[in-house]
Amino acid sequence: MLLKTFGWSFAVTVLGLALAGVLWGWQGLAIVGILSILEISLSFDNAVINAGILRKMNAFWQKIFLTIGILVAVFGMRLVFPVVIVAITAKLGPIEAVNLAIHDKAHYEELVTAAHPAIAAFGGIFLLMIFLDFIFEDRDYKWLAWIEKPLAKLGKLDTLSVIIALVALLVASMTVATNVAHGGGDKSATVLLSGVAGLITYLVVGGISGYFEDKLEDEEEDGDEAEGAKPPAKKGAGASATVGLAGKAAFFMFLYLEVIDASFSFDGVIGAFAITNDIFEMALGLGIGAMYIRSLTVFLVRKGTLDDYVYLEHGAHYAIGALAVILLITIRYEIHELITGFVGIALIALSFGSSVLKNRRDGKPGGGAEPKVEVSSGV
Repeated sequence: MLLKTFGWSFAVTVLGLALAGVLWGWQGLAIVGILSILEISLSFDNAVINAGILRKMNAFWQKIFLTIGILVAVFGMRLVFPVVIVAITAKLGPIEAVNLAIHDKAHYEELVTAAHPAIAAFGGIFLLMIFLDFIFEDRDYKWLAWIEKPLAKLGKLDTLSVIIALVALLVASMTVATNVAHGGGDKSATVLLSGVAGLITYLVVGGISGYFEDKLEDEEEDGDEAEGAKPPAKKGAGASATVGLAGKAAFFMFLYLEVIDASFSFDGVIGAFAITNDIFEMALGLGIGAMYIRSLTVFLVRKGTLDDYVYLEHGAHYAIGALAVILLITIRYEIHELITGFVGIALIALSFGSSVLKNRRDGKPGGGAEPKVEVSSGV
């Protein structure tokens, strides 16, 4: 099971480290290894979120996410994305930006760092919306009931998540964005524009995917009722998703997953500059880490871990909320990547521990008895 799930990640690790050793020697090998560990530590909560969404999709779209999706994650976000950001913010042509990244690494790093306020605002607001929509939804399983119960009641106001996100963006633009260390000067307008873009992206992609998902579930529920079958479990009840999303629903869910992955990768790409400003070392190291996140996503779905340990998704979403706040703060202040990674891992560890205790109280030390979902690794 372990080799089947992580086999490709192990293979890519061996080949990647060997390539780093050949191209850059022992120093390059060490840098790529450190970057891989950095990416895994920063994105562990990403795997939990991915698994929660991936288990709703049918086998075909799961394979698309694990093949085409990994290409987008490794080459798109870890190699192409920083160059595109430099090209846009510095008003350079694509070829000029690539030449700059290869031949003038110090200036390239400065330009990427200067673009950080826009990146942080976009990713911070997008991730904040994911957290808010989760925390305001009424769920059968509540991890921190003392706060989740009242918030679920407040969540009956449909626009509350958007209002809070806009208020957070406004506060950030009036405080941390007024005197930015990254690039210097007042970045209020940039932060406002990028944050609104992140909000719009979430509402469009998440809204369309949610619409098609709900439509498909309603159609299946109507079919089950017509046949006298028991309707499927209520959305958000914590049970395994029985609907294998396909077609338009799965396509927009795939886009939603890719945007989530992009938002998670922002801090990793920016943090990698503390270790190296070579885009190829960066892409190789972060790419290896991204492979493990994909493999971990498959592992969580195959084992039915989110069904067995019902508070894991809560912990991951709290970690997302923390990351969103950290991203907005880093518009002005520098926060070490180790802190970001520790906060996420700590919240997930606490939620896992709470799930284990719940299972023991319920007489389920080995987890739930529901059947596990088989997922083809695809890579």
